[in-house]
Amino acid sequence: MAESSTGTTQEQSPSGLPIKPIPGNYGIPILSPIYDRLHYYYFQGHMGYFKSHAAKNNSTVVRMNMAPGMFISRNPRVVAVLDAKSFRVLFDPSKVEKKDVLIGTYMPSLSLYSGLRPLPNLDTTEQLHSSLKSFSFHLLASRKSHIIPTFHEAYSSLLDSVEAKIASGPVEFNSLNQSSAFDFTCNAFLGAVPSEVIGPSASNKAAIWLLLQLHPLASRLTKFIPWPIEDLLLHCVPLPPCLARSDYEALEKFFSKAGESLLEDAANKFGLSHHVALHNLIFMTSFNAYGGFRVFMPILLKWLAYAGEVLHRRLAQEIRSAVKSSNGTITLNALENMELTKSVVWEALRLDPPVENQFGHARTDLIIESHDTAFRVKKGEMICGYQPLAMRDEKVFTNAEEFVPDRFVGEGKKLLEYVYWSNGPETVVPTIGNKQCPGKDMVILVGRLFVAHIFLRYDTFSAVHDGMVLGLDPRMVFKSVEKASDQ
Repeated sequence: MAESSTGTTQEQSPSGLPIKPIPGNYGIPILSPIYDRLHYYYFQGHMGYFKSHAAKNNSTVVRMNMAPGMFISRNPRVVAVLDAKSFRVLFDPSKVEKKDVLIGTYMPSLSLYSGLRPLPNLDTTEQLHSSLKSFSFHLLASRKSHIIPTFHEAYSSLLDSVEAKIASGPVEFNSLNQSSAFDFTCNAFLGAVPSEVIGPSASNKAAIWLLLQLHPLASRLTKFIPWPIEDLLLHCVPLPPCLARSDYEALEKFFSKAGESLLEDAANKFGLSHHVALHNLIFMTSFNAYGGFRVFMPILLKWLAYAGEVLHRRLAQEIRSAVKSSNGTITLNALENMELTKSVVWEALRLDPPVENQFGHARTDLIIESHDTAFRVKKGEMICGYQPLAMRDEKVFTNAEEFVPDRFVGEGKKLLEYVYWSNGPETVVPTIGNKQCPGKDMVILVGRLFVAHIFLRYDTFSAVHDGMVLGLDPRMVFKSVEKASDQ
């Protein structure tokens, strides 16, 4: 206890911060969650919604409703943590439970996963969690030598397509990336290219399956559907899983055959049944990896385009010098020598993490600390962290709202402990005991590969951010490319 300026005693946290009630409220049942959902998707947008609640309550820890809200989610009420310090409570498995909170207050039908709860929906205390996460580490380790060549195959073809089409006008990146990202992830993990086995519609099948899970998070699908109608269709009732049944069966057949050796390893080394291993392999590849890359690549392209020609020239010089030192080939050693390139990837992830929100339920009554205040959270309450705001914390990052390409070069690497895109600090290693993304290092590697492939080909390029795709990833359109002058 400490004495306040008024002479009364005030309870303090173990670190000496005053403990105060969490500001904010949930409003009128039913009506307020609907009102808040409309503001989140249509009137303010995600960032505006969280910023307005923080500003209104003069706090970065605040009670609020979280979309999609009424009718489709179990309970829209959350405690939002919006600064770099309070956000970290979500990484402590002793304080928060992560059971069935991957998509927040909404849980997709388990029939989308053949009746199973996939790894991301398991809490660390569940026995199957450690077996499945160990299997995911095995998958990544056994296939790590295939990442660079399979990426080269898929994205060299993508850039060939851009060059072939751009003479006739602007070229949309996202549609090309959808197919390339799925071919790359499956080829890297399984040694098979789905567009060659299933056909050109392979990535569409995965995309439909993803949409059936993520539609409550999507918005502004098309300008031809008025938002009130779209809200009713996407945010009020789950779309029937049967819409993806035939597509998922095609994926199941492909993964069962292409992943045969991995499924044998799952049984022999980790004690997993064929059924559990197969459907988690589909999820790891099609949701975690492919779903992430189809969002992350446009994000990275957006910030590269925004930064402009000066940064492009610097990146081209660094990348070409490193590759030249590796006998003209992109290698892991060459990529490790690209300090500016790595920083650009981290900075893009800081500003625009592919997964915006992290969730967890308080395991016990606990205290959450922001920079200057502490708050009590009761057992069972849902905590929601909005990463794009937490990673723009001005008490941690200078010019936090700006894209600073070399922010994480040299001494700047100390700030990586506040880069949270992977469901954990960038300085922490994923383990079976935490919920951090097992493919964290692969994402950084692939981001560097993407930047390297662009600037080995081009001195500079121009592209525009033209709206959003499903409200989830930026629609990017190439306007021009300038071929490398030293080729």
